[in-house]
Amino acid sequence: MSLFRVLLSIIFPPLAVLDQGCGSVVIVFILTLAGWIPGVIAALVILNKK
Repeated sequence: MSLFRVLLSIIFPPLAVLDQGCGSVVIVFILTLAGWIPGVIAALVILNKK
């Protein structure tokens, strides 16, 4: 996980997980709409799995 990805997941979480698949992007987008913090946490978890 690069520093650029971490910063991107903090600024705009769905864009950070764009290459992880459509399902990940949709989940992170919905969580970001519900609240910024859940979207950031989900993006960081998804990026940390790889």
